[in-house]
Formats: sequence, C-alpha cells, structure tokens
Amino acid sequence: MTVPNAPESLAGRLLLAMPDMPDPRFARSVIAICIHDHGGALGIALGEPVEGLGLHELLESFDIEPNAIGDDPVLAGGPMEPRRGFVLHDTDWLSEDSVVIAEDLALTGSLEVLRAIGSGQGPTRYLVALGYAGWGSGQLEAELTRPGWFLSTLNPRRLFDVASERRWAAAFASEGIDPAMLAISSGEA
Repeated sequence: MTVPNAPESLAGRLLLAMPDMPDPRFARSVIAICIHDHGGALGIALGEPVEGLGLHELLESFDIEPNAIGDDPVLAGGPMEPRRGFVLHDTDWLSEDSVVIAEDLALTGSLEVLRAIGSGQGPTRYLVALGYAGWGSGQLEAELTRPGWFLSTLNPRRLFDVASERRWAAAFASEGIDPAMLAISSGEA
C-alpha cells in the first residue's frame, strides 16, 4: 500500500552545504541521509571530527578494548543529541538494530557494533559519529526548496576513505562540480 503524498526517500544520498549556506552550523557540511520517510529525516554529518576524541578513547569509555584497530577520529554527526553514538558502516556486519540504508550501507546505534569493532569482528569499513542532524516531517523537503543545500547522488560509502576535512570538496568533485566555481551569492542585472 502506498501512502498518499509520501516523499520519495532520500536515504542513501548526500546533502552538501552550498558555499552560501545561511546556517553557519552547517557550513561545508557533508551529511549522509540515513533515514527519510513521512515522519522526517535523520542524517549523519561526515565532515568534522570531535575535537580531541579518537575511537580508542571512545571505546575505552565503554570498557571495550580497542585491540588492533586504528584510532580513527570520531565525527561530530550533528547538533542533535551530541552524546548519542552512531556507526555508518558496510553491510558485511549487521545486527537487529541496524538500519540498511542502501545495498552496501547501514547505520547502527547500539553498543553491539562498537564491541564488534573493538574485537575485530565488526564491519570492514565504518565511520563513528556522535550526534545527528534531524528534520521533522516535511522539514527537509522545505529546506531543499531554499538556497543552501545541494542534493548529491553520491553514495556516502564512497567517502569512507577520504579524510574528513576533504569530504566536502571530494563529494562535489564526484558530481563533476568544483565548489570554488560556485557563486557565493546572486547579483542583480
């Protein structure tokens, strides 16, 4: 059964801040849209690490031994619930709490995924974030009608191997766009 006026899901796509983003909290943002339905949307920002927090310290705060995994940066996933953790990861590891976003991409917000990562039994590739970006019903659709955002077709997983500070430019480049060539504001004729 289809729901009348239900939005086309944008889950699995990237939301990129335009150079003239009016909200400074989202300047140069790269947000993976993870959930999008009639109730709203949830995304994880991929561009900014949490200052002074690495994966080892996060795992150890939950009494999880990091073993032989790298001390990757933990990302500031968004302004909502900044102490709540999420892992955006490959679908080679899933739990009953995982939300499959795309064929090769999932989101998990339970300690189970952190334990699996720490033991070396978790997903092959992952990004760990604290917080999220959230939109209420119809809010994301309304924001996309105003200046500030570019909706990319790029699967967020393609940015896993790109350093967080380079993800914004890399995402635009994958769309064939040089962000330096984007107009900051429109003029008058």
